Parts: sequence; C-alpha cells; structure tokens
Amino acid sequence: MSLVKSISGIRGTIGGAVGEGLNPVDIVRFTAAYATQRRAALPENKKIVVGRDARLSGEMVDSIVCGTLIGMGYDVVNIGLATTPTTELAVVHEQAAGGIILTASHNPKQWNALKLLNEHGEFLNDAEGKGVLAIAEKEDFRFAEVDELGHMTHKDYLPQHVEDVLALRLVDREAIQKKHFTVAIDCVNSVGGLAIPAILRALGVENIIELNCTPNGRFPHNPEPLPQHLTEISDLLRSGKADVGFVVDPDVDRLAIICENGEMFGEEYTLVSVADFVLSHTPGNTVSNMSSTRALSDVTRAHGGNYSASAVGEVNVVAEMKRTNAVIGGEGNGGVIYPECHYGRDALVGIALFLSHLAHKDMKVSELRRTYPEYCISKNRIDLTPDTDVDAILARVKELYKDERVNDRDGVKIDFADGWVHLRKSNTEPIIRVYSEAATMEEANALAQKVIDVI
Repeated sequence: MSLVKSISGIRGTIGGAVGEGLNPVDIVRFTAAYATQRRAALPENKKIVVGRDARLSGEMVDSIVCGTLIGMGYDVVNIGLATTPTTELAVVHEQAAGGIILTASHNPKQWNALKLLNEHGEFLNDAEGKGVLAIAEKEDFRFAEVDELGHMTHKDYLPQHVEDVLALRLVDREAIQKKHFTVAIDCVNSVGGLAIPAILRALGVENIIELNCTPNGRFPHNPEPLPQHLTEISDLLRSGKADVGFVVDPDVDRLAIICENGEMFGEEYTLVSVADFVLSHTPGNTVSNMSSTRALSDVTRAHGGNYSASAVGEVNVVAEMKRTNAVIGGEGNGGVIYPECHYGRDALVGIALFLSHLAHKDMKVSELRRTYPEYCISKNRIDLTPDTDVDAILARVKELYKDERVNDRDGVKIDFADGWVHLRKSNTEPIIRVYSEAATMEEANALAQKVIDVI
C-alpha cells in the first residue's frame, strides 16, 4: 500500500492500514487540514467545490470528503463527475474559498487522490501546501458545532465549461463545422466520456467515433495516454475512418493527438501546435517546464515572442506564466494552459484551439505535424542508494558543464547547441531522473549517456 503526501495534496492506493494507503481516516485528516488552512486564508468564505473523476473508489472518497467539509462548517458545491479543469472553473464561478478534485490523474485504478485548489481555482502554492501538511501532522483542526454545520448542493458545471470554451476569441466554431471532421476519441471510461463528446458537439463536429466513453472507472488499458497504451485508437485511425484522434487521461487535463494515418502527433507537440495557433493571432510570450521540448521555444521565437522555462509542476508553470505575462503555456505531457480561459491544464480548451488551427491550416494532421521542428526526448533514470548525496552529484555535474548554458532552478539542466539534458532528483525515490532531447532518439540517448557516465 502507498500513501504520498505532498504540497499539491494526498494520493495513495485504496485500502490498508492508517498511514499506509488512502483510507477513510487519512481522507478525513487531510480534508479537515485543508479546510483549516482555507479558513485561515479566507475566514469569511465558507464554500468549497468538490468534483471527481469516474474511478471505482470515487463515490467512497467523495462521500467522506464532502461529509468532512460539512463537519468543518463549509457549504459544499458538489459537481459530481467532472474533469479537473471543470472543477477549477467552478471554483471561480462559485466564488468559493477553494476546491478539491478527487482524481489520481493517469495512475491506475487502485489509486485516488485529493488535489487541492485555492480560491482562484489553481493548485496551492508551496507555502499553502506545506501549511496543510503541517496541520494534518498535528491534527490541529476543530470541527463545527451542530448549528454551524455546512450544507451541500449539487450542480452540473460541464455546460458552463463548454460555454466558457466556446466564448474564447480564437475558437472558430464556424470554420470547424465547415470542415465536417470525423473525430475519434478514447476517454478511458472516465469523465472525458462526458466532457469530450459534449465539447465536440458544441464545436459543430457531427461525426464522433467514441471509444471507452462510459464513465464507470473500469480503465480498458493503462490510463496514461502514451503510445504503447493507445493501440486501439491508433489502429482505427490507420484504417482511414477518422481525420484525427484525441485521447485524454482520467481527469482530462492532458491531451494526446493521433494523426489520420495512426501515427502519434506527440504529446510534446500538443502544446507546440496550439501555441503556434495562439501566437499567430496573439503575439506574446510562452512558458513550459524545463523537461519539455525545445520546439516551443523555436515556434515562439519565430513569432517574435520570448520563451521561458519553469521548474517542473503545473503550479510552477502558472507562476512563470504570470511573471512573464505569457499568452499560452503548459507542459510537454499534453497539458495546455490558456490564460484567456483559466490558469489550468485543460484538454477541452486544447481540442477547441487545435481543431480551429487545423481548420484554418486546411491540411491533414500529419502534414501539420511536419511543419514543426523535429525533436526526440529520451527519459532515463539513475538508481541510487538511499544515503547517496544527490545534491552533491548535481553540484558536481553543474561544475563540469559550467561552460555550457546551465539552469539550476529545478535540478540541473544543461543546454548544448544540439540538445539538452535535464537531471532532477525524485522526491519519493532514491533516483535521479535524466531527460534529454536532440534531433534524433539516438542523439538524445547519447546525450543522456554522456552525463550518466560522468555520474
């Protein structure tokens, strides 16, 4: 059994002893700690939004979280089966003190999690997250007296989410509708099965081929949208039955795109293509994390903007986007953050902007993909003993490559003329993650091995 506590929330496998898995006792403890932190931050605001993905443990976790919040004196707006970005938007529309998303994202069915939002519908920052952990550790919370108990209302926020996306200036429903696209989707039997057909229909897409769109939490394959898990929809595209394929993870904040010939567009290039479209109409800056493709920087410079890299993690990307006033940003895992809608990864926004881009370009998806710089990312790890001084290793690598462009904001990233290598220590395992990128996979592997050999 596993239980992982971090500044962004608590996640774990369902069951087990207290402190060993995600069980009712720990769910109550961390929900109460979050409510206590929110009460200190916004003492007059007694409203919290709760939404969940469709995984098997969702109903159980939802009942405990909502009951605990009510017991802490909060009024709960329960939006039921909802995507992560839908929940984020609901917090803003409800003017709530925060929100809790019940999802373990791309983790397998035995996992669930409490993802914690502030009053802006964004993930808690480092200080806020550490505050929740400290309160939970001390169990320093107080439940409400009977006359101060909260209440619960139920709302469906998907229609509002769809409306918000359609209202975006760059979403061209008319152009999309005129193309009569046939779109195949794989929603891994979670909340994407509700949200993705809804946004496609609203965009004027009449021909939708639905795979795994029953939101029952029974994932038909590994829910992380990686190429090796997407053979069913790839085969469908390869047969010529659709113009494009979209795949989302269980909470619909990541978007993978499949070309009409069954080839992967590449999760890294979801953001690159959407940014290209946005920048062509809204010149400005972009942000992604340090482990994302250099192609975004290339595209940004081509449009006359400036690119910045943040530390890994959505909260860090958002902070850097605000600092640089970026018009588009996100992460290389298919996460698109478009501030004109909200500061959160959103596959519905990604689909609407990508289809608008595709309609305007008047080309096949594979042809669009070939218009972007070609890079390959290699992902490796170095296993260490628990007592290894990882910081000393990273400092030594930084010293050895001091003549190159080095960024130590999050581990050590070394930018070479023909690629880059990024080393980060894991927060949960005695390992160093080594990501590298170059023009070919062979070159990317060689760059990574060069640094690994040094270590």
